[in-house]
Amino acid sequence: SKTMPEYILLMHSDVVDRDMANHGQAWGDYLGRLRQSGSFDGGSSVGNGQAFRKGSEARPPEINVEGFIRVRAASLQDAQHFLAGNPNYEAGGTVEIRELPPD
Repeated sequence: SKTMPEYILLMHSDVVDRDMANHGQAWGDYLGRLRQSGSFDGGSSVGNGQAFRKGSEARPPEINVEGFIRVRAASLQDAQHFLAGNPNYEAGGTVEIRELPPD
């Protein structure tokens, strides 16, 4: 059986409402729904770091990502269903969805 494609949701740090984005109960409810969907493959907060390039000085990251979630969905359009209730998205933040091709 062909497995469904995997996607990663990248939560950017550009939220409008920080309290909403960091609301523990909202995250608990959201992650509970993801687990019940059977399409949730984990995720994590992402802390501070630096960007490195050979021959250059270390610099701040170009994209400030605060967390990621991995899901399985039939298409990019289907993966967009996982935006609903995402505290970062609901707080006005960017959530970038990228396919994880099985290279």
